[in-house]
Amino acid sequence: MVEFLKRIVPEPIVALFRTPYHFALAVFSAVANGFPARGMTVILVTGTKGKSTASEMIYTVLKDAGYKTAVASTIRFAIDEKSEPNLYKMTLPGRGFIQNFLFRAKAAGCTHAVVEVTSEATRQFRHMFLYPNALVFTNLHKEHIESHGSYEKYADAKFNIGTMLAHSPKRPRAIVANADDKEGARYLALSVEHKLPFSYGDVKNVGLRPGRVWFTYENVRFDLELPGSFSVMNALATIKAAHFVDVPLETISQSLAALKRIPGRTERIEEGQDFHAIIDYAHTPDSLKALYDAYPGRKICVLGNTGGGRDAWKRPEMGRIADSLCEEVILTNEDPYDEDPQAIVTAMAEGMKRTPRIIMNRREAIKTALSLAKRDDSVLITGKGTDPYIMGAQGTKIPWSDAQVVKEELHKLLL
Repeated sequence: MVEFLKRIVPEPIVALFRTPYHFALAVFSAVANGFPARGMTVILVTGTKGKSTASEMIYTVLKDAGYKTAVASTIRFAIDEKSEPNLYKMTLPGRGFIQNFLFRAKAAGCTHAVVEVTSEATRQFRHMFLYPNALVFTNLHKEHIESHGSYEKYADAKFNIGTMLAHSPKRPRAIVANADDKEGARYLALSVEHKLPFSYGDVKNVGLRPGRVWFTYENVRFDLELPGSFSVMNALATIKAAHFVDVPLETISQSLAALKRIPGRTERIEEGQDFHAIIDYAHTPDSLKALYDAYPGRKICVLGNTGGGRDAWKRPEMGRIADSLCEEVILTNEDPYDEDPQAIVTAMAEGMKRTPRIIMNRREAIKTALSLAKRDDSVLITGKGTDPYIMGAQGTKIPWSDAQVVKEELHKLLL
């Protein structure tokens, strides 16, 4: 019905009613589901990078600590042990999804919920009535500029989530914020009972290897089968949030050490090959560089540009980073939507000094990258993560899984 009305009603009229429609829908869905967040411990997670990983880490730690927990994120929706992938191509789906999800989680006996929230969700009031006990802020980088109009408007949209924490009736409330980020002070100034900053300087004895990090925090050792300094920061966010709800540091350490895989986030694909095969979302220049820095040695990099019709500014910058840090660069199709996919990769190539390989068929691009790898090389395939479709013109979509394609092509290669 909604899609039909969009086709027949002029856009100016749709725009006029869009805001009150979404507000009314948020109110109705919360009322219809009995305001389920009121009776749960709710931890929200937001930021540009790391929010899906941090959400998954916090969910895992709380579950391992004995709390019946739900998580709603870009990666998946889980209610205790029952999990399903997020196939919506959006982090926090609309039309009352999150209220119904929390209703179902509460009915299943969940006492805790971890919810990843985006700036786009705030524009449609999907963050309302979540009554958070805590908010985790990971970082803020230039992103969604076309959608919001400016970096400042993007930052303000994110901060709406912090404002909601300050207005939450729960007590006590906590803000867990990255003190190393330029926006961190703004979050830590929120009027809440507990202000819990985290910083890379909080840890000691840091060790970094491809696929693994370790460090000491308050005399407790943490080992993670995840790469890069960004994993240290995600772990710190998790430590602070979990400790706020009374999970001991030793329990957090044991839980994070047992976490072997986060789907689509620096996910290792192992089929017996003698090189690293990694898939990751890495949708900003900063996250792309951080991923590449986490894998020293020879790198073969497959990348496109996340989302046609948006954030065109970053295309040559993503190309420049790949050009400077990868021995082999393969540009490929990703999610062009209504934009010409060839034009997208051409814009990326403009940031490069070398002429890249351009293989528009994503499977062929991945196959070629794997075939070029030698012992101890790193094949880094970015942009999709767990995204379930390649999005094309006029709403078309092709079912897709980077992880599955890498597994299939590795199997062929190793026969």
